[in-house]
Amino acid sequence: MTLVGTAFVARAGDAEVAGVGLAGALSFGLLCFAIGVLRGLKTLVSQAIGAGRADEADRYLGTGVLFALGLGAVALVVAECLAPLLEALTADAAVGHHAATYLKVRALAAPLLLTYVALRETRWGEGDTRTPMRAALTGNLVNFALDVVLIVGLGWGVLGAAVATVFGNATELARLAWPMRRRLAVVAWSSRHARALWQQGAATGLQFTLEVGAFLLLTAIIAQMSATDAAAHQLVLQLSHVSFLPAHALAEAASVLVGNAVGAARLDLVRPVARRGLALGAAYTAACTVAFVVLAGPIAVVLGGGRGALQDLTVTLIRVSALFLVADAANVIARGVLRGAGDVVYPAVVGVVSSWLLTPPMAWLVGLKLGWGAAGGWLGLTAEIFVGAAILWRRIGRGGWVVSAEASWARMARTSARVAPDADEAQGGDQDAEVSRHRHDRETFICEATQR
Repeated sequence: MTLVGTAFVARAGDAEVAGVGLAGALSFGLLCFAIGVLRGLKTLVSQAIGAGRADEADRYLGTGVLFALGLGAVALVVAECLAPLLEALTADAAVGHHAATYLKVRALAAPLLLTYVALRETRWGEGDTRTPMRAALTGNLVNFALDVVLIVGLGWGVLGAAVATVFGNATELARLAWPMRRRLAVVAWSSRHARALWQQGAATGLQFTLEVGAFLLLTAIIAQMSATDAAAHQLVLQLSHVSFLPAHALAEAASVLVGNAVGAARLDLVRPVARRGLALGAAYTAACTVAFVVLAGPIAVVLGGGRGALQDLTVTLIRVSALFLVADAANVIARGVLRGAGDVVYPAVVGVVSSWLLTPPMAWLVGLKLGWGAAGGWLGLTAEIFVGAAILWRRIGRGGWVVSAEASWARMARTSARVAPDADEAQGGDQDAEVSRHRHDRETFICEATQR
C-alpha cells in the first residue's frame, strides 16, 4: 500500500514523496514493538499444533486480539502527539508539513492494523496462508482504487494517500475477520497465554523497535542532505520491498514449519527446512538482482523518479540495493527459522548491534560528511545485512538454537498442561495425568535432542 501511495504522490513533487516516506517509516516505528510481540502468536500456535494441541489456538487468538487493541490505542495517541513536531526534524519545512499531514491520518489505522496482525499470525500458525492473502489483496485493491480517486481525481495528494491506506487496512481486517467471526465472538484474556506470548514475542518486539530506530535515524540523516536524496531514498526503499517481502513470506513459512517440528520434537527437520527456504529465497532474489541492475533506468521512471537529478540518484540507489538482495533474503529467512525454534534473543541481539553499529554511522560519515549522499547510507545498510546473515546462518549450522528449542517446548507443555481455576477440582485427575504425560514427553524430547 505504501509503495502504491508513494508512486502516486511522487507525481506531485519531491517534498511530498519525502514527507510520505518519513511519516510512513515513523508510523511503522511506533507499531513495530507490538508487531514483534504479536508475531510470537505464529510460533506458539504452530508449536501447539505440532504437539497435537490445536485447541490452544483460540486461547492465543483471544489474548493476541486484546493485546493488539490496547497497544494500537497507545500507538495512536503517541503518533498524534508526535505529528506536530515533524517540521522541526527536517531541513525542508515542506517535507515536515507533508509528513505531519500523512502521520495524523495514517495513525488512525493503528488498532486496525495490529488486530489484523494478530488474526494473520494465528492463521499462519495454523497453516492457513490463503485467507490472509485474500484479505491483503482485497485491501490493496481498495487502497489502489482510492489512490486513483483521491490523488489523481480529487488532487488530495498526501492526504489522499493516507486516507486510502487507512481504508485499505480496514478492508483487509474485515476480510480476514469475517471467516473467524465465531471465534472472535468469544475472545477472552488468558494470563498464562499472555505470559507465554510475552516471553516469545518481547525480544522480537524490542529488536524491531531498535532496528527501526536505527533506520529512522538513517532516514533523518538523509533528510538533512536534500529533498532529492530523501525522495530517491524513499522510492528505492519501497522498490526493495518487491524483493524483500517474498523473501519475508518464505521466512514466515519456514518459521511455521520449524515451529511444527519443535512442537513434535522433530529437531532433525529444522535444518532441511532452513536449507530449502534459503534456496528458494536466493533463487528469487537473484532474479531480482539481475532485473534491478539491467532495468534500473526504466524502473526509476516507473517509480516516478524520472526527473533530472532525482532520476540519476534513483538509478544509483537501485544498483546499490542490488548488492544486498540475496543476502537480505538469507538474513530474514535465518531469523524466521530461529524464531520458529524459539530462539528469539540471539537474532534480536545480532540485529540490534549490527544495525546501530553500521548503518547510521556510515550514513553520517560516508553520506553526509564525505558527500556521497544517500548512497553512503545504503552502503552502510548493505554492510549490516551481510554481517547479520553470516552470523545467523553460522548459528543455524552449528546448532546453537537447540537449547532454546527445548526451553520453548517445555514452556509450551507447561502452558498446555494447566486448566482453568474453576475446573481444577472437577478435572484434577485428568490434569495430573496430563502433567505426567508432558513431563514424560519433555524427557523424551531432551533425550532425542541430545542424541541429534
